[in-house]
Amino acid sequence: MTTLVAELADATRDDASLLRFLRGLPGVDQVGVEARAASLATRGIKKASKLWAIDTAISMVDLTTLEGADTHHKVRALAAKAKRPDPERPGTPRVAAVCVYPDLVATAVESLRGTGIGVASVATAFPSGRSSREVKLADVALAVESGATEVDMVIDRGAFLEGRYGQVFEEIQVVKAACGQAHLKVILETGELATYDNVRRASWLALLAGGDFIKTSTGKVSPAATLPVTHVMLQAVRDWFTTTGELRGVKPAGGIRTTKDAIRYLVAVHEVAGEQWLTPELFRFGASSLLNDLLMQRRTQLDGHYSGPDYIPE
Repeated sequence: MTTLVAELADATRDDASLLRFLRGLPGVDQVGVEARAASLATRGIKKASKLWAIDTAISMVDLTTLEGADTHHKVRALAAKAKRPDPERPGTPRVAAVCVYPDLVATAVESLRGTGIGVASVATAFPSGRSSREVKLADVALAVESGATEVDMVIDRGAFLEGRYGQVFEEIQVVKAACGQAHLKVILETGELATYDNVRRASWLALLAGGDFIKTSTGKVSPAATLPVTHVMLQAVRDWFTTTGELRGVKPAGGIRTTKDAIRYLVAVHEVAGEQWLTPELFRFGASSLLNDLLMQRRTQLDGHYSGPDYIPE
């Protein structure tokens, strides 16, 4: 567990201190954050930089399948896509990770062995987060024992919204410990948090408790990732770094489907957090359909003409 600087260590001393700290964070200027997000979204990227942006976005994708109908065959196919996103273009970057349910982690691990591609698993009663601590930790144990290198946990939004911050903090800490060497991404489910102030508080709560990444959404709730929410989360990891010297990551997930969307997020990363966050170690896209559009636009950049979706291998 990270040794917190004195100010932050004092904030986590007990439930009352945590409540004071989180409620004492500066409020988010809703108009300001939405205006800045909208302004940055209009910024274009020079043609010479577009291929770099596309390749960077591909390398940040957590290629995801989280459906009740998922099968071992589907996970193997997803792993093959992760390893060779565009077999006809061997220079195409690999994705960062494949994300699956805990019972399918072993299949993903076997399929990706030796590639360096991460295996992420959702856990802690995903997507609701509503179960006993024992069940949540069993979820984590199944994922980690099966070889997951990353765990995406969901917070108990009900507890958070009732102000039971200490309970949420402790649960993140316990899950972090159960992850062992696996990185922990903390899903805030920002669409259920209602306000930007709550997003800021939940972001800091997750960082204080040891989350390696803060993640917007499960992808099962609307709205999922939005640019203004991601701005608030990027501000949190930037300010965390300023205070502690530690780099933590951000993962928007859900609803990011096009290359244009992805580039808007990369611009936000650069302008809000900083250039050093433009790496898969500190920024990810949780996506299922985004990759194909990135590949289509990559071919367009390389070939000089539009390549439709029919030319992209599944």
